[in-house]
Amino acid sequence: MQSTVFKYGVYGLITGLVIFLIHLTLGKDLSYSTNEILGYISIFISLSFVFFGIKHYRDKVNNGIVSFGKALLIGVLISLLVGLGIAVADFIYTQFINPDWFENYYQMMHDAGKEDEIIEMTSLSAGLFMLTLVSVIGFIISLISGLILQRK
Repeated sequence: MQSTVFKYGVYGLITGLVIFLIHLTLGKDLSYSTNEILGYISIFISLSFVFFGIKHYRDKVNNGIVSFGKALLIGVLISLLVGLGIAVADFIYTQFINPDWFENYYQMMHDAGKEDEIIEMTSLSAGLFMLTLVSVIGFIISLISGLILQRK
C-alpha cells in the first residue's frame, strides 16, 4: 500500500507543480477570477490520481479486492501528498516569486468594494489553507472513489 500511495501521490504532486508552472508563465495577464478557476481545475486534475491510485492498488496489488476503508485510507494519503505539494508551491510563490501578491489582491478586493470579504493572510497561512482545501476536496474524491472501486 505504501508504494502505491507514494507513487500516485508523487504523480499528483508533479502534475500539480507542472500545471502551476504553466499557469505561472502563461496566466500573468489573466484576471484573478480566471486564475482562481484555473487553480481549482489544477487541484481537481492533480487529485484525479486518487482514483487511479485506489484502482491500481485494487487491481494490481491486492488481487482485485479493496475494502471501502482501505480505499478511503489510500485516497486520503494520496490527497495529503498532493495537498502538501500544492501548499509548498503556493508558499514559495507568495513568499519569493510574487511577494506583492497579497497587496495586489487586497487592492483588487478594495477596488471591487468587497472590503468585508478581505481576510488577512500570510504566505504560511495561505499555504496551510491550500493544504486544508486540497485535503477536504481529496477526502470527498476518496469517498466517491472508494464507493465506486470497492470490491470484497
